[in-house]
Amino acid sequence: MTKSLVAGALGLLMPALALAGEYNISVDRVMIDTGDFVKEGIGYNGSSPGPVLRFKEGEDVTINVTNNLDEATSIHWHGLILPFDQDGVPGISFAGIPAGETFTYTFPVVQSGTYWFHSHSGFQEPNGAYGSIVIEPKGREPFRYDREYVVQLTDKHPHDAARVMRNLKMMPDYYNRKQQTVGDFFSDVSEHGFMNALSDRMAWGDMRMMKADVEDVQGFTGLINGKGPDQNWTGLFEPGERIRLRFINSSAMAYFDVRIPGLDMTVVQADGNNVQPVTVDEFRIGVAETYDVIVRPKTEEAFTIFAESMGRSGYARATLAPREGMEGPIPSLRDAPLLTMADMGGMHGMDHGSMDMGEDDMAGMDHSSMADDGMKSMGDNQMDHSSMAGMDHGSMMMSGNGAEDPFYAKGSGLVPTAANGGKFLSYADLKAQKPLYEDREPTREIELRLTGNMERYSWSINGVKYEDAEAIKLQYGERVRFKFVNETMMTHPMHLHGMWSILDTGAGKWNPVKHTISVQPGTTVFMETEVDAPGQWAFHCHLSYHAASGMFRKVVVEGGPDQGSNAGVKQEQVGGDV
Repeated sequence: MTKSLVAGALGLLMPALALAGEYNISVDRVMIDTGDFVKEGIGYNGSSPGPVLRFKEGEDVTINVTNNLDEATSIHWHGLILPFDQDGVPGISFAGIPAGETFTYTFPVVQSGTYWFHSHSGFQEPNGAYGSIVIEPKGREPFRYDREYVVQLTDKHPHDAARVMRNLKMMPDYYNRKQQTVGDFFSDVSEHGFMNALSDRMAWGDMRMMKADVEDVQGFTGLINGKGPDQNWTGLFEPGERIRLRFINSSAMAYFDVRIPGLDMTVVQADGNNVQPVTVDEFRIGVAETYDVIVRPKTEEAFTIFAESMGRSGYARATLAPREGMEGPIPSLRDAPLLTMADMGGMHGMDHGSMDMGEDDMAGMDHSSMADDGMKSMGDNQMDHSSMAGMDHGSMMMSGNGAEDPFYAKGSGLVPTAANGGKFLSYADLKAQKPLYEDREPTREIELRLTGNMERYSWSINGVKYEDAEAIKLQYGERVRFKFVNETMMTHPMHLHGMWSILDTGAGKWNPVKHTISVQPGTTVFMETEVDAPGQWAFHCHLSYHAASGMFRKVVVEGGPDQGSNAGVKQEQVGGDV
């Protein structure tokens, strides 16, 4: 047989052979320079953020992680569909990586798109232990671009994360720099009258909340790819090129509103999955979410990537430019939003000191029934959800430009509005490029009430903290509808490990598929999950200090494909190019 025939035969065989890639990561103590301050933190391969890991859909990867710390560590591959024992959550999927040891992760890459990785041990992630993942699809993508950049956002605080947590427990408004003053009160008196202003202040005082409780932690420096605003990370382009920007929010706590003045952004992926393109002027990226956008600068000038925190307490900034050293104008921070009674979900007048039950309240409760009976409301903490639930997505105006957004409470003070009256991305704008699963009715519904007490800085699900809760039990092959009821005044990015979250936007089979779903104050949001991954998984709010305070659950998937479960689950798992 000639060499050419041999080569041809091997070429025919190649598609059937899994590619294999081996990667090495060290976990190290590093120094992090934000331009505002320098602090010790934790990084990968000697830096924070860590490297951009580039995989190919269809390959089998081997990742050797060497722990150079004097404490245990772990790496969670955020958004990746993989065997549960490779998911990297100590105490749920594995024991962790002891100091001085190497752990080898091995898993098939069954998706494509933009993802990230981070430690799931203690507060190592907010202290710098994060990096990004780019997965190239097998086939062609349904959009064109000439070059690409990862744009990884984070909120770096000068305090160590454990110190931040201690301060929040001691005084929940410790990091709130936008508290209302006596001057604000007299402004309200001038606008609304003395009695109205006084009544309003007393109502918020009764709830032990403040209108300015939008962000738990302020005083951070926003980073893009590890660079502070003054350090100005820069991505180069040639005028006329289509540039793919892979936005990742790796913050501990900060939501960012992202815009590039002078450029439209066409959103083509959300959480690694292709969506029908939608052109916007601005989008809000929740903690742990990813968005891929295409921009096309046509002139030889610098454009500022401006990521303003949701509470307007800080920003991250970078530049797209034809040459190094160029800078575009930096916008001013807009006025900080204030919560309204609508953001409290109709809870005015409740004793929020009782929102989280103590051990005495929970004694004798049958926690095992919580998962089996659909996580129903608990008798000692009953409330009327009728004012908060049952949003009719189809009947609400889905403008996405701040006029009215179905994923915010009507009258909310947090509804985003794009600068200069432009188009702001709404979840309602997201439609899948192609359905990932067949459209079918869920087998059951599980209600997860997002609960908390800002005064005690205690966060939970259904009024029960993680350490006191039973696992949520799911059966392989079922389709579960999760109902999130946010009874708090904070926004919670909820992340289910190991399985996709199909966000109900009212689009039926075109509902977008995500791995992190933001639930706004005073709202009810639904998502569905095809239970197609056996094992034990984490399910939690991705705000670091909320998860650490108890807004966390273990999910146990019982059964598996070898046990005869068959409920219409599509077995092939894909991410970006579906």
